[in-house]
Amino acid sequence: MKVRKIPMRMCLGCQEMKPKKELLRIVRTTEGVLEFDPTSKKNGRGAYLCPDLECLKKAIKGNKLEKTFAVKPSSELLAELERRMNST
Repeated sequence: MKVRKIPMRMCLGCQEMKPKKELLRIVRTTEGVLEFDPTSKKNGRGAYLCPDLECLKKAIKGNKLEKTFAVKPSSELLAELERRMNST
């Protein structure tokens, strides 16, 4: 049998390459709004974070979300990401 390639993505917080399925996706829609993408299928510019609160804190502290998307993340998005990370 043929071995399938596992897609890898870089976390904005820790800058480590990890399998795509292990990461949380944030997407900037065509309207310029940042959203959490649980299905990883929404259209738009995407970036990934580990499901770890420390990675979220590093990404916020380093302004990685603003640099990646050129949009300031809303407090609602940050609260939702924090809630998702606490539940995993």
